[in-house]
Amino acid sequence: MVNETVKEYLIRRNFGDRLTEHAETIDTVEHAAQQIGCSEAEIAKTLSFMVEEKPVIVVMAGDGRVNSSKFKAQFHTKPSMVSRDLVEELTGFQPGGVCPFAVKSGVPIWLDVSMKRFEYVHPAGGNEFTSVKLSPDELEKAVDAEGWCDVCKGWYDEA
Repeated sequence: MVNETVKEYLIRRNFGDRLTEHAETIDTVEHAAQQIGCSEAEIAKTLSFMVEEKPVIVVMAGDGRVNSSKFKAQFHTKPSMVSRDLVEELTGFQPGGVCPFAVKSGVPIWLDVSMKRFEYVHPAGGNEFTSVKLSPDELEKAVDAEGWCDVCKGWYDEA
């Protein structure tokens, strides 16, 4: 049940041993945390947005929510999620399994700073039954990311 494309991608980056297959679905932050045995915040959720009519992926902590003004400052448009029926076509992965590894060519990937507070984060591994355990620094090395961004709210105390 492992996504072979993601597995090969991670092996080439020397992170192939970080892929874990789960008996039950990890299609939501809540399900993933239960299966992995970590907090929901440590789940690295991978969301896809439309920016200038093209997909953009943002990976963020499981307890983060998109802050519209921060998103607009970063991407110069309001946040608009890719519609569920287009997710696989645009990213290469079905909803519930979208990950930052082996994404379709030309799709920029951004990592949100909300993940930097953890020793490890757990993004999906290409389907709803696999995850990958990486430190934020390792995630940055494993992904062809554009860089780090700050587009979330809710994960820290806002004064």
